[in-house]
Amino acid sequence: MARALRERGHDVFTPTLTGMGERAHLGGPEIGLATHVEDVIAVLELEDLHGVVLCGHSYGGMPVSGAADLAAERITLVIYIDALVPSDGQSAFDLLPDEFADLARASAVEHGDGWRVAIPPSLLPPPGWTAEDERARYIARLRVQPLATFAETVRITGALQLLPRAFIRCTGGDLGRDIGGDPIAPIATRAQRDGWSYRELLAPHDPQLTDPAGTAAVLDELAAGV
Repeated sequence: MARALRERGHDVFTPTLTGMGERAHLGGPEIGLATHVEDVIAVLELEDLHGVVLCGHSYGGMPVSGAADLAAERITLVIYIDALVPSDGQSAFDLLPDEFADLARASAVEHGDGWRVAIPPSLLPPPGWTAEDERARYIARLRVQPLATFAETVRITGALQLLPRAFIRCTGGDLGRDIGGDPIAPIATRAQRDGWSYRELLAPHDPQLTDPAGTAAVLDELAAGV
């Protein structure tokens, strides 16, 4: 997806949050949402970025919201891609079904040290939307996530609400299966009600895997409208 956006003329930065991806070795019980907010702000500040279209997918809506609020002067548009959108004082657990929180805490206990949360099987990309070998490689690279990133609340001062915001809803999957309900549906409804720019993609929850070109096209279109 980053390649597709660069081909459209965009400068693209893809920061990895502490404790995840190639930074999984930095994970620990002390890594919470505030750390991930700092990760995003560090890229904005140290790359000296302005006029940024800041995108968050899924849980990524949490740190993106906190970072955009603290660095609003650098942001032109915030785009949520099938993402959580918190209000001040909310955590990811507040926006997710109670059943997911129970699964996450049980996963942390299961891993023996109380902080490593594995992705529930029902949230894995469903088969049939992309080549199976590509899907398998994607799943093999997934890593655990620190529990505190779900439990820690975000601070929103109000600056975020003054920024243009957009929402991309993925309509091609059954996200709520086995976790107690779809957490994104009410957020998408609220985005429409509040007059955000709103688009839908016929793709499951991970469109960066199943439809990177289509996702890039929608992001490009939204950015051009600012």
